[in-house]
Amino acid sequence: MTADSPRTVVLLRHAKADWPAVPDHERPLADRGRLDAPMAGRRLADDGIAPDLVLCSTSVRTRETWKLAAHELPHRPRTVYEERLYDASLGKLLALLNETPDDIGSLLLVAHNPGMHALAEALSGSAQGDALARMKTGGFPTAAFAVVTFTGSWKTVEHGVGRLTAFWAPHEA
Repeated sequence: MTADSPRTVVLLRHAKADWPAVPDHERPLADRGRLDAPMAGRRLADDGIAPDLVLCSTSVRTRETWKLAAHELPHRPRTVYEERLYDASLGKLLALLNETPDDIGSLLLVAHNPGMHALAEALSGSAQGDALARMKTGGFPTAAFAVVTFTGSWKTVEHGVGRLTAFWAPHEA
């Protein structure tokens, strides 16, 4: 791949989490989350999304989401558990994208809101169909994902550089 190659970033929010009396980082998925995460994985597979690399937050709910979603993919991509994704701000998320090596064509992030929604909106200078309108209207619910494409090096990722090509949520009307 060259620095001018097309790139894809997929932003997957963790599935619905439970609220037991544990620290936030240790919260597991709720029953609904355990149903929605495989649905997200099946949709990723059906859409032909095959990331070269997955960066997943270290929280219990993101790790469980990714394990259930990845099981639905035709092949499991290399996964790195990244502490900086936990409760990451838009600035931190952009910085992580900028660190991605240019031999990666497709990157999937599994993380949290409000960061996932903010990043999807920030990157999306344009959109295909009604994807951006649906995302702005419905928010970025648990187990939802956005697909943003752009051309250029990961080092040049900034606001408005991409095109939102897909937005999916498990319980959209």
